[in-house]
Amino acid sequence: MKVLKKVRTLVLIILMAILLSGMVFAENTGDVYVVPIKGEINRATYNFLNSTLADIVKKSPKAIIFEIDTYGGLIDEAEKIKNLIIDLQVPTISFVNNKAESAGVLITIAGENVVMAESSTIGSAETSPNTEKILSMWRSFLRDVAQLRGRDPLIIEAMADVDIYIENISEKGKLLNLTGKEALKYGVADFISKDYDEMLNYFNIGYADIIEVEETMELKLAKILSSPYMSTLLLTIGFVGLVIEILAPGFGIGGTVSIIAFGLFFGGNILAGNSQWTSLAVFVTGLILLVVEAIVPGFGLPGISGIILVIVGTILAMGSLASALMSISIAIIITAIITILLIKHGHRSPFLE
Repeated sequence: MKVLKKVRTLVLIILMAILLSGMVFAENTGDVYVVPIKGEINRATYNFLNSTLADIVKKSPKAIIFEIDTYGGLIDEAEKIKNLIIDLQVPTISFVNNKAESAGVLITIAGENVVMAESSTIGSAETSPNTEKILSMWRSFLRDVAQLRGRDPLIIEAMADVDIYIENISEKGKLLNLTGKEALKYGVADFISKDYDEMLNYFNIGYADIIEVEETMELKLAKILSSPYMSTLLLTIGFVGLVIEILAPGFGIGGTVSIIAFGLFFGGNILAGNSQWTSLAVFVTGLILLVVEAIVPGFGLPGISGIILVIVGTILAMGSLASALMSISIAIIITAIITILLIKHGHRSPFLE
C-alpha cells in the first residue's frame, strides 16, 4: 500500500514537472524580430515599417526590436511611425545603434524600452524650418510621448529647443545631445548594450529565435533617390541637360541625360510614396510648354504656364513644399549660371555647333 502511494506521488511529481516545463517552453516560444530604421526618415521608411509590422504581428512575436541609426527626416512621417510603434500590442525595444538625431528622437522614445549602444548618441532634434509654430507642435509631440513612456519631458524637449536650459545637463543656447551613458544616467535609456540576447534577458523577454528583417532593395533605392540632396542634384542635371538639348542641334546627349535625370527624380519619389504619376504628367506638360516658348520668339502664355506647371509638378513629386522650393530654387540658379556660360562660351564646343 505504501509502495503504491509512493508510486502515485512519483507519477504526480513527474506529471507536474512535465506540465511546468511545457508552460516554460510555451512562454519562450515565439520569435523576436529586429526591424531596421536607418537613414533618412521619409514616406518610404513609413511604408516599409507599416507593411513589415503588419506581417510581423500576424506571426505573434514575443517582442520587436527597432534598430535605429538616423540623422532624422520628415516630422510628419516620424509622427506616423511613432504611432505605429505605440499601437503595437507586443513589447518594443528601441535600440539606438550609433545615432538617433532629429526625428529619430521621437521614434526612439516611442518604444517601451530604450537601449543605447555605448558609442551612440541621441538628441539634436531641432526642426527645419524652425518657426515658432512648427517648433511648438514638435515639442508637443516629444512631450506627449515622453510622458507616455515615463521619460523626463523637459530633457527630451531640450533636444529640440535651444532656449531650454537644464542645469548640469544642457548648455545655454545649445541643443541637448546625449551619449549612451548620459542617456542612461538621465533616464532617457534603460540599458546599454549591443547584444540582442543581453538586452532581451535584461527585460525578461523569453523567445525562440531572433529574426533580423532586412530593408528591401526598393526601400534603399527610394531613400537614395528621394532624399532632398539627390532630388536637387537630379533636377539640376535634368534642367542643364534640357538647356544643352535646346542649344545643340538635333537630339543628343543633353536630351538623353535630361530624360534619365527627370526619370530617376520622379521614379524615386513615386517609389518612396511621396507622389503619384500625376506629378510627372504636370511636370512634363510644363517642360513641353517651356520648350515651345524657347522655340517661339517672345515670352508669353506658354512660358509662364510652363514655369508654373514645372514648379507645381516638382512640389507634388517631393511631397514637401519647403524641400521642393529649396531644391527647385537651387536647380534653377545653377542651371541659369551654366546657361549663361554656355551661351558665352558654347561656340567653342563641337557639341553645340
